[in-house]
Amino acid sequence: MAIQREPGQKGVNWSNIAIGAIMNMVLYCLVTTLGQPLEVLKTQMAANRSQTMVQATKAVWARGGVAGFFQGLIPWAWIEASTKGGVLLFTASEIESAVMTMGISPAAAGLMGGMGGGIAQAYATMGFTTCMKTVEITRHKEAASGVQRSTFQVFMDIYRKDGIRGINKGVNAVAVRQCTNWGSRMGFARLAETMISNMRGKGEHEKLSAADKILSSSIGGALATWNQPIEVVRVEMQSMAKTTANANRPEKLTILNTLRFIYKENGIKGLYRGVTPRIALGIWQTICMVSFADYVKIWVKGRQ
Repeated sequence: MAIQREPGQKGVNWSNIAIGAIMNMVLYCLVTTLGQPLEVLKTQMAANRSQTMVQATKAVWARGGVAGFFQGLIPWAWIEASTKGGVLLFTASEIESAVMTMGISPAAAGLMGGMGGGIAQAYATMGFTTCMKTVEITRHKEAASGVQRSTFQVFMDIYRKDGIRGINKGVNAVAVRQCTNWGSRMGFARLAETMISNMRGKGEHEKLSAADKILSSSIGGALATWNQPIEVVRVEMQSMAKTTANANRPEKLTILNTLRFIYKENGIKGLYRGVTPRIALGIWQTICMVSFADYVKIWVKGRQ
């Protein structure tokens, strides 16, 4: 349900920027409540691939009780949430709206819009912020080796050593993840909407109920976690430096050699570690950024 351009309208649909700004505020609530605990648990399991869900939960709790589940929230998750939502919504809506005028199906338009929006947000904001969130969540691994550094000390050490490239470590993996993430989420969600609409016998311009929209987004969010190996690779690339526990890790990490390292160390199961909390997180995010965003788009369009 991208905002469609009026006949003859050219250029940027500026209302999408307003929608992105609104969704930024929603994302603050999203990441501060359910989002960050799921993000921490997912990252904990991806970085410590021998841990079960129960063991990962206990490990996070041991780092500070309830506060342990909000590691990396301030400032990194807040910076990420306050920027990536606007980039995603603006870029995805522009692409989705443009390609639908060519007669492309809603599912294909959602796929293309999500992929473009995911890539844009990765390179615009997420490479840096996901790196620092991961450092914050996995810093205890370095501390176990006798090294004590704050997250800001880690940030400055990385910057002094490798500059901007260093603090954007893993950004290509983030881009692949976000491209496949939001392409799949929006594509599957739009496909589910079409299928549910057909099952309900609705006409082309009849709207789905809020419950059907939420169901469609839930399906899209859950199915989009097929790319969990990319997320595990991303976490490994952005986690702390070598320790005795991962001494065989390559010195210079790329997406492919990190993938091989994880597979050799932990097999297929290791590549899907953390997928359960990510399914919950994916559903939560897709409901917010697809279903709820559609209603915001309608509201903004009605105000114009």
